[in-house]
Amino acid sequence: MTPARTVRTVRPSVPKTDPRAVAVECDGVRIPVAAARLAELSRQVLRAGKVARAMLSITFVTSRAMATLNRQHLGHTGPTDVITFALGNAPDGTVIGDIYICPDVARRQAREHGVGIREELARLVVHGTLHASGWEHPEDDSRTTSPMWRRQEQLIERFWMPPSPRI
Repeated sequence: MTPARTVRTVRPSVPKTDPRAVAVECDGVRIPVAAARLAELSRQVLRAGKVARAMLSITFVTSRAMATLNRQHLGHTGPTDVITFALGNAPDGTVIGDIYICPDVARRQAREHGVGIREELARLVVHGTLHASGWEHPEDDSRTTSPMWRRQEQLIERFWMPPSPRI
């Protein structure tokens, strides 16, 4: 008998004045940051990009699940950090997308780059949200100097990083 899979869901909690719905799920994994905070970060990115309406799902998955998604949809071997399926716009202009993030890969990347896991997860939420709203980057080494990457880092600094103490 296979053990039941644990899925923790945070339903889209959207203020009535904000038509940007973001749902966050943890499918068989735990993350060290509140799902509601990551949903709000995604909405902040959408607002900053002047996206008027959105319906996004962000799902945190196991390495195995991510490897399957990566193989089935991108033809690559092994898990990756984030995969975004930008599903286009609804007739009313609503941006629709599904974002999958692998915390295991994020932990490894956080160690490699000398940042905390919370920051790396936030970075991947921003990255996926930008892709869902139409941003692209090259797939080669120039990706980290691309306009999308620069925008990602600006948004992380603006919405995630604590303000510098005043002297």
